[in-house]
Amino acid sequence: MVITGIGVRAPGGSGTKAFWDLLTAGRTATRRISFFDPAPFRSQVAGEVDFRPEDEGLTPREIRRMDRATQFAVACAREAVADSGLEFGGVDPYRIGVSLGSAVASATSLENEYLVMSDRGRQWRVDPGYLSPHMFDYLSPGVMPAEIAWVAGAEGPVTMVSDGCTSGLDAVGHAVQLIREGGADVMVAGAADTPISPIVLACFDAIKATTTRNDDPAHASRPFDASRDGFVLAEGAAVFVLEEYATARARGARIYAEITGYATRCNAYHMTGLKRDGREMAEAIRVALDEARIDPTRIDYVNAHGSGTKQNDRHETAAFKRSLGDHAHRVPISSIKSMVGHSLGAIGSLEIAACALAIRDNVVPPTANLHDPDAECDLDYVPLTAREQRVDTVLTVGSGFGGFQSAMVLRAPEGAAA
Repeated sequence: MVITGIGVRAPGGSGTKAFWDLLTAGRTATRRISFFDPAPFRSQVAGEVDFRPEDEGLTPREIRRMDRATQFAVACAREAVADSGLEFGGVDPYRIGVSLGSAVASATSLENEYLVMSDRGRQWRVDPGYLSPHMFDYLSPGVMPAEIAWVAGAEGPVTMVSDGCTSGLDAVGHAVQLIREGGADVMVAGAADTPISPIVLACFDAIKATTTRNDDPAHASRPFDASRDGFVLAEGAAVFVLEEYATARARGARIYAEITGYATRCNAYHMTGLKRDGREMAEAIRVALDEARIDPTRIDYVNAHGSGTKQNDRHETAAFKRSLGDHAHRVPISSIKSMVGHSLGAIGSLEIAACALAIRDNVVPPTANLHDPDAECDLDYVPLTAREQRVDTVLTVGSGFGGFQSAMVLRAPEGAAA
């Protein structure tokens, strides 16, 4: 299975090129929250996307109907479809599918509607007279992939994947499996999340998962650094066009990367807690490598989950050592969350995009803000500056609340120039 189209909306710029330029320059796009007054909250910083739906070609009716996350997904899908060069009108619509991931779906619009109906929480009994006619669109996560299906003309399998922070990885993994088993010939797959809202911010405040480095937003996300104190909430989206390798080659498509292995596991242990030995993530990595039929020493770059919480970064370091053996000490590893924050269900797809672009350009993006590595995070986490090197095979991983652990292997397409 190969990626032939990419669409990205992320903090720091609009489109795939702006996203990759930011990462390779090692710039950060995290800032003080501007969508609402964050002063009452413990964590007041985020990775916001400068997104104008009018500039994306969305009509006033579409803007009114769609939640912000759905708008992101549609914009990315249009970019990915155009980027692929595939004439979707010439493909049997029953052979085109959609697999979209999201952790909190239309939480922003649901919160806004509650504020209207309850007069900003002043009324215990909400007034249904103020109910939006589009409330179903906000309530049902399945509306998001349905909107993508209309963009692509997809009448095959259309699916929503929502399992927290691994949703973006798992949605693409599900799409790959559907093509492999013969359920579709083309899949439009990815993820979108726009969780920067008071209720979501308050939820993470309550469990102290997010950073309190409010005085320095640009340097607040510090994966693997000894001074890290939590992740930076963010929003974003990435969508891909996936096809079989032979079909893509036959039509002369540009192939960004092959997806050769994928696996997901759950620790069945704790909603937010992680075991220090990293066993569950290591198992997902092992199975993904087995499916890709490669030895750990073939991995040229690892895109880490790297959220910037104390327990995740140590858990992940242990998982790399357990699954990659001695190679874990030689392979470059980095976290793009240091630059664009943690967009929950969307980040896994954004990281797949970063991996595909790393393969295309033979560049490893850095871990920004990594000045004083945690002694327990003693691997090569590519501090501060991007690294030019040969990148043929990449491992990307994700970890999510609920105990979800996922891994995916991507490699350069056959015949790629050396």
